[in-house]
Amino acid sequence: MLTPWYITGLVEGEGCFSISFTLRKRLSVGIEVRPSFSLSLNKRDLKLLKEVQAYFSCGGIRFSRSDGTYKYEVRSLQSLVEKIIPHFGRYPLQGSKAGDFERFSQICQMMRANLHLSRKHLPRIIELAYGMNPSGQRRYSKEFLLQVLDGEKG
Repeated sequence: MLTPWYITGLVEGEGCFSISFTLRKRLSVGIEVRPSFSLSLNKRDLKLLKEVQAYFSCGGIRFSRSDGTYKYEVRSLQSLVEKIIPHFGRYPLQGSKAGDFERFSQICQMMRANLHLSRKHLPRIIELAYGMNPSGQRRYSKEFLLQVLDGEKG
């Protein structure tokens, strides 16, 4: 059985909290917000990922052909808010991912309050998200998403 602090340390090294955006014309704001928590490990550590999944009792595991790793991922807002975020509240990250987690947690709470469906609040979510994972790749620039929100593009 894994200890909670071990899981936090594992996530500090190999985990990711991310927010992605997809253009969706059917949404009144035109942008879908998609939170995700993931942990990627070498295929020889699949058993360990299964133990992490059992610990949280949510999420799924898939193989990533692009880098030959297995990825444990949680995308359900309810699971993120009720299981993932409380864990890191009790067993906090200590390194560079702590700031990403704080922004991630704030965005998930805003989403739980349906603020991601509001043109008034979505710019704040976009700002917070683009303050996370500075080395990550993004499909859309922050400026492009804000233009879509203002009705200038899309």
